Amino acid sequence: MSTTAWLTTLQFAGVNALFALAIYASLWTGVLSLAPIFFGAVSAFTFGYLAGVTGLSPVLCLIIGVALGAGLGAVTAGLLVRLESHYLAMATIAMVLIGRVVILNLPEYTGGATGTLVPGDLGTWAWLIGTLVVAGYVMSRLAGSRFGLAADAVREDPAVAQTLAISPRRIQFVGFMLSGALGGAAGVFQASFLQYIGPDTFYTHLGFVSLAAVVLGGAFYWLGPIVGAVVFTILPELLREPMGEYDRVVTGVLLVLIIIYMPRGLVDVRRLRLLKARWWRSRASSPSDDGPEPTDVAGPARAEAAS
Repeated sequence: MSTTAWLTTLQFAGVNALFALAIYASLWTGVLSLAPIFFGAVSAFTFGYLAGVTGLSPVLCLIIGVALGAGLGAVTAGLLVRLESHYLAMATIAMVLIGRVVILNLPEYTGGATGTLVPGDLGTWAWLIGTLVVAGYVMSRLAGSRFGLAADAVREDPAVAQTLAISPRRIQFVGFMLSGALGGAAGVFQASFLQYIGPDTFYTHLGFVSLAAVVLGGAFYWLGPIVGAVVFTILPELLREPMGEYDRVVTGVLLVLIIIYMPRGLVDVRRLRLLKARWWRSRASSPSDDGPEPTDVAGPARAEAAS
């Protein structure tokens, strides 16, 4: 691939990483949700309108998109968090489908079936990298906080979490807000890089790709979705030339093999901890490398005296 193609691929890898983190944020609290795709669509069209009609700074539009996504996440949580897990997942898929219908039926704002051009451009890589760094920092801090422990408990067993004075709905509410903020940021970057948004830009296929990135990278640690998104975005591009039209087949087979043999994903903190513990045990049980053991010089003299 050319340098331009590589840069474009890496840009979309970063955007997909944000979408994957958004999926992970709700999955962390025990909720399978594709709502971040809907949040991203709303923020993207808002970004296009504000940048094109009002002339607001793209950076300010990014902040508005993040805030809008978080607000939509809070509203969605208030409406749907009472549903059971599989019903909630279906409801979020319905949100994506409804969003596409709304886009098609509001051509004066969205461009309808033909979509609309986005004049705003965030420009440099700095904003995308900075957003990923901030998102990773927030997720890492949350993972080591009381919220992270509570989210792990709710994901494993909400009933047991309630016996520990943890409110699953409150934890999931925060998860939806975080998911909305990340989805909003991803939608703004998607619109900025494509310079175009339409009814199929934010559809179910994007949600399934983001979910696959979470599964590939690891759904039990925040770094997993980022790694999974980068691999899932770059791998098809690397396979396209040697494999031709079979690149997606090979990618799918590799994904299935990883699910079978690495069920916790590429980034498995528990496996890394076990390997580290085994390494330390092997070092503790091995002979010392400080030098040969000292010899007992007085041994022969004691034996002669005893005889």
